Amino acid sequence: LEGRWVSTGCEVRPGPEFLTRSYLFYANRLFKAYQFYYWDPSCHNPSYSLVIKGKLRLRQASWITRGATEADYHLHKVGIVFHSRKAMEEVSTWINQTSSEGCSGFLPPGRTWAPGALYELLSAKSERDCTAALGFAMHELSLVRVERHYQPLLQPQQSGSRLVEELYLGDIHTEWGERLHYRPTGYQRPMQSAVHHVHPCPACGIIYRADEHHPPILPLRAQLPMQLSGSWVSTHCEVRPAVLFLTRYFIFHGNNHTWEGYYYHYSDPLCKQPTFTIYASGHYTHGIPSSKVRGGTELAFKVTQARVTPMDQVTVMMLNSSEPGSCGLTNSWSTGVEQDITPTNGCLALGIKLPHTEYELFKMEHDTKDHSLLYVGERPTDGSSPDSPAKRPTSYQAPLIQCAGPTEEFSNYVSLKYLGKKDANGNEALKPLPVAFLLFIALLFLRWD
Repeated sequence: LEGRWVSTGCEVRPGPEFLTRSYLFYANRLFKAYQFYYWDPSCHNPSYSLVIKGKLRLRQASWITRGATEADYHLHKVGIVFHSRKAMEEVSTWINQTSSEGCSGFLPPGRTWAPGALYELLSAKSERDCTAALGFAMHELSLVRVERHYQPLLQPQQSGSRLVEELYLGDIHTEWGERLHYRPTGYQRPMQSAVHHVHPCPACGIIYRADEHHPPILPLRAQLPMQLSGSWVSTHCEVRPAVLFLTRYFIFHGNNHTWEGYYYHYSDPLCKQPTFTIYASGHYTHGIPSSKVRGGTELAFKVTQARVTPMDQVTVMMLNSSEPGSCGLTNSWSTGVEQDITPTNGCLALGIKLPHTEYELFKMEHDTKDHSLLYVGERPTDGSSPDSPAKRPTSYQAPLIQCAGPTEEFSNYVSLKYLGKKDANGNEALKPLPVAFLLFIALLFLRWD
């Protein structure tokens, strides 16, 4: 972990909160972390900054989240610097209203804003902690994963590749009230090494040079119109809370507002050991701008059909032992054979109910190489579904990259991805090929420029 790790852009946490991060880990286990908070989804207008000092001790490999390392941390100090009078008044009101007696007079009413002044929120020495009102916790440090890969050098005169190091820290609970005591089982958007990061990364240098008195001010980003038509695919193996490893592939038909989705589930953090695949389809509503999450678009997705393909013997046994009539034909499941679960209104064993409506949050962006990215709302941490407007996400999952536009529906992907096989009814079934193909497609698009 030694060295500095930075955000690669503006991050969105449940709430929503807009922030960037810059964490420095020393060889003696001490760390100094900056969290910069903003009013806007471009991270252009700073609100306040936190400077966090403490100690981190890496422990054993996680027995819950494969591929992660568990860690213990201890906070020594947390300080806050306000970047406007409005931010000072808002935060001091939260603290004065919701904190314990020791924090009720954190900032006296009428106190004038002092640019650059550092106020102490937490001190281990004086046993004072006024951070709860901010929903602040550093439990993200209790789950750690470092990944290394190589980025091809794309300039014509260069050959070889460049090392990229990514730091995955624990996820933030989607329910505000659960954040203070939630122990992560998934990850946030990764930070990258300040030395070994993807190029180009305009935000990396800006965040690297920042401190609590000089927060990073990222360029304003134009809000892109929501143009879902086409095919979108995961760029890497994704991890969700409750220990789910998966990749996703979506096809949106903008002309009639229908969609198809393939969810490939695995038992390992490299997505090499498939467990089951879900195919779902239905239709979606016209999007409207979100009033809660600036830059986001609210949609509703109806799932009307679904099919499941078990890919290992454990899943087959689970499905065959499920309650009769609750998940496809009773005792008829076998490895690699797809079955329609629409007639049984879903699959109770996998938590799928049909028909089903989900209230979603979407966002589109372009990356630094002008690829189209699609951000889909974060799933509730408790494993439930956003099946009511009140449960609509306020943050996002890892982005999907566009692999085909509306005029080139990328049907070759589906035909290549499957091998003919008979299902339980004697019809041609669909058997997914390994995720290596899916990642290969994503890498092709990353290298084409």
